[in-house]
Amino acid sequence: MKIVIAGAGAVGTHLARLLARDHQDCTLIDESEERLSVVSDYDIMTICGTPTSIRTLREAGADRADLFVGVTPEESTNIHAAIMAHGLGARKTVARIDNYEYLSPETSQFFHELGINSMIYPEVLTASDIVGGLQLSWARARHDIRQGALILLAIKLRDTCQILGRPLREICGPDDPYHIVALKRDGDSSIPNGNDVLKSGDLAFFMTTQEHIPHICQVVGKSHYPAVRNVIIMGGGKTAVRTALATPDDMHVKIIESDEERCDRLNMLLEGTDTLVIHGDARDIALLEEEGIRHADAFVALSGSAEANILACLTAKKLGVGKTIAMIENLDYIPMAEELDIGTIINKKTTCAAHIHQMMLDADVTNVRSLTLLESDVAEFIAAEGSPVTLKPVKSLGMPRNIAIGGLVRDGVGILVNGNTQIMPGDAVTIFCGEDQLKKVEKYFKKKALLW
Repeated sequence: MKIVIAGAGAVGTHLARLLARDHQDCTLIDESEERLSVVSDYDIMTICGTPTSIRTLREAGADRADLFVGVTPEESTNIHAAIMAHGLGARKTVARIDNYEYLSPETSQFFHELGINSMIYPEVLTASDIVGGLQLSWARARHDIRQGALILLAIKLRDTCQILGRPLREICGPDDPYHIVALKRDGDSSIPNGNDVLKSGDLAFFMTTQEHIPHICQVVGKSHYPAVRNVIIMGGGKTAVRTALATPDDMHVKIIESDEERCDRLNMLLEGTDTLVIHGDARDIALLEEEGIRHADAFVALSGSAEANILACLTAKKLGVGKTIAMIENLDYIPMAEELDIGTIINKKTTCAAHIHQMMLDADVTNVRSLTLLESDVAEFIAAEGSPVTLKPVKSLGMPRNIAIGGLVRDGVGILVNGNTQIMPGDAVTIFCGEDQLKKVEKYFKKKALLW
């Protein structure tokens, strides 16, 4: 597949590395040789030039690209470049934007007619992940699939967990209300089998349905965790604004921002919401005490500094906050943050890259998520009429190892999948797989795949 990326910033370089890992034909455009040098160790073609130049776009191969991605810091450049790439012949285009208005259905249709297939607003995507994490204080992460028909929960297991030390085949049978589809232990990720057992300290990923969440909370020994009602956010950037706007009505939000002018702007943007803006430094323990940190249910660190966010979350935990979330943009810091047990980790690069990555696949894939805490993807495939996945029960499909079918949604109803399940045409099937596995899964869902 031919992919052209405009913008060698954080998202562009991370996506390019993912594509190089997948052995895709990838070209990266940027006006800075220095930024392009970051990916010099990868099998990626680089072109120094402006992505709004027809000559540069042709040189990069945009006229024959399967996917063109505009992720420069400038919204107008991304839109302009994507429209031009479409005009030259690019099959699909995506542009990173900063204007929330462009995500409205009417405006999205307008841009689609101009040749832009998808628009991504990183802060909106990140805010959605944060709110999902707040809604279940006892889980490290929550991902809703098909408007919540299926739920994926990442849970840190402690000694209070009732299912430690037992083989998964005994606790994740066909009649059980959850499946454990992935594990992370001592920094290593895996797709478990029936003989694996859970240990204290594991990060376990549970696939379930909405009605069984309370049961899982009890089984993993987290019933004592309170619901999140009072949230303190450190940092008043775009992600904080989108998070405050996305929180449900029963959550009360305080944003602590050190820049006085930004505080005035926040008050304008959040007018009419139940959000209180505080001018101050959220690293100041005295200020945190004054603003009721000991009564807060959650602390969300969204400053531009990964180090500050990590330290702030550690401080909040020491002050008694049960749920902490840190935005960490430097991927190298994530393993350290995990070891420090700071709570939920958010990374805009992986969030945006996952949404772009889904456009690479030929099958009908509607949702792909790269999980920050796990070197894995969660993908939702639509089973096509006559595709191999619909011809035999799951246990007879012969799918590669390191792949788990977590569940499916049929007529809006979530169903957990076991070996006897027969997938039907039109089912939305959730696949949990390790790195580099998505393309191997895709052929099972395509109409003309020739496996037998």
